[in-house]
Amino acid sequence: MIKFNKFYKLFNLISIALVTGSVLLLLVKGLNFGVDFKGGTLIELRTNDKQIDITLLRKSFNTMDLGDVNVKKFGNENDFLIKFEKQESRKDFIDIIKNDLTAQIGDTFDFRRVENVGPKVSSELLRSGIIAIATSLAAMLFYIWIRFEWQFSLGAILALFHDVLLTLGFFSLFSLEINLSIVAAVLTIVGYSMNDTV
Repeated sequence: MIKFNKFYKLFNLISIALVTGSVLLLLVKGLNFGVDFKGGTLIELRTNDKQIDITLLRKSFNTMDLGDVNVKKFGNENDFLIKFEKQESRKDFIDIIKNDLTAQIGDTFDFRRVENVGPKVSSELLRSGIIAIATSLAAMLFYIWIRFEWQFSLGAILALFHDVLLTLGFFSLFSLEINLSIVAAVLTIVGYSMNDTV
């Protein structure tokens, strides 16, 4: 039988070090906010040519002066998700991109979805995401405070912050994109962490 309790000091030191590192990463490096929060354009592209890969697409989009371009696999082998910073109100903006892309890789592709997120909408989404996480933490703090004792409430909230900060620190360390799906995932972590603590 392994006596885990005798390692509690070591594990506490490891947790403190990880939380401190996460906070420093968030303060120094920050988070990589996606189109949902920064604003920009998202294109879901499907190609019929298996020779077209992420590298070729990224190279093609980088020649179009669209700002920071992010290309990744999406769904099937021939589906790609392209995100870039530039936004245009002109109706022919997407047509210009299609023409430029056709000239570089041929016409064996199809734009299945195009979305634009403006800076006002993106800032509102960011604020709503922060409010959602803060409200859930406050509600759980209040519940545990009433249901048990304030000492337990404080311990539970510290455990919640520990889990959330480590998750955000991981995203900051590897520059993983933060979007609305990640906010939902963080809220799920909050729920599971609270359930485990209670």
